[in-house]
Amino acid sequence: MKATVMHGPGDVRFETVEDPKILKPTDAIIQLSATCICGSDLWPYRAKGPFDAPMHMGHEYCGVVIEVGSEVRNVRPGQFVVGSFVLSDNTCPHCQFGYPSSCEQREFMTGAQAPYARVPLADGTLVPTLEIPTDEQIPHMLAVSDVLGTGYYAAEAAGVKEGSTAVVVGDGAVGLMGVLSAKLRGAEKIIAMSRHPSRQALAREYGATHIVAARGEEGIGEVLELTGGVGADAVLECVGLQQSMDQALGVCRPGGSVGFVGVPHEVTFTGEGLFFQQKRLFGGPAPVRRYLPDLMERVLKSEIAPGKVFDLELPLAEVAEGYNAMDERRAIKTLLRV
Repeated sequence: MKATVMHGPGDVRFETVEDPKILKPTDAIIQLSATCICGSDLWPYRAKGPFDAPMHMGHEYCGVVIEVGSEVRNVRPGQFVVGSFVLSDNTCPHCQFGYPSSCEQREFMTGAQAPYARVPLADGTLVPTLEIPTDEQIPHMLAVSDVLGTGYYAAEAAGVKEGSTAVVVGDGAVGLMGVLSAKLRGAEKIIAMSRHPSRQALAREYGATHIVAARGEEGIGEVLELTGGVGADAVLECVGLQQSMDQALGVCRPGGSVGFVGVPHEVTFTGEGLFFQQKRLFGGPAPVRRYLPDLMERVLKSEIAPGKVFDLELPLAEVAEGYNAMDERRAIKTLLRV
């Protein structure tokens, strides 16, 4: 088959690779209904991360099971499934405590920007639906596998609750899902920090009550003004850069919480700074598997439409253009039809 391989920064190719096969009895093979490009895929694309060898790309996925290993019991061929970008057994102590993203057998999904993909730890990772979703539902189901679950975790980690004030730093797909998630968790005031009109509009559609376009000290000042000088109860940091983290801490009130889900790149703190600010920090890889049943059900009931973050749709063969469009900020998130 042909699949997506990144050979170096800016060098994405759709080329012939080996078909996936069952390697362990706990594996499954799925036929992708759709896949997409993640904002985190842009880090190596922009030479902002380690790059030692060609990488098979893609960790967001949904599709139909076509083959399972001999020990797989929870899914069967013919079922439509959604899985997390973190592969987990869903039975170890960390999984049972609610953090499958720290599973004792944890692996990270790769190779999903392709027509077919191997999913290790299939029983713990994949969640099936009773029926095959419609073509219109596919983008929304795909969004659940990473960006919605990650945005939801940002809201949970930040302690968003009924009646709270939340600030979302970052207007990419995860940030927009953070806005939606803050709304789902009952935030009364949701301030989205965004400088892009199309993203501002989608943030408002998802529940943002205020938009702050300024960054740095000016942006912090505007948020403080909107909160009566107090700051936000909950802040969702969805970028992973020093500037965004400084902004998140700057708008958080003493005793408030910052949920950070943007993969940190050269983000540093001082112990003294954290000590005297009295602000909580919690985050990491999102435990998406924990949220899948609920979020998938909300999509199937048409309660939420997370797939609206896909503002560019391309055939999988044009994946290189999808990367280019996101890199140039011509697209929030690219959906790839297989």
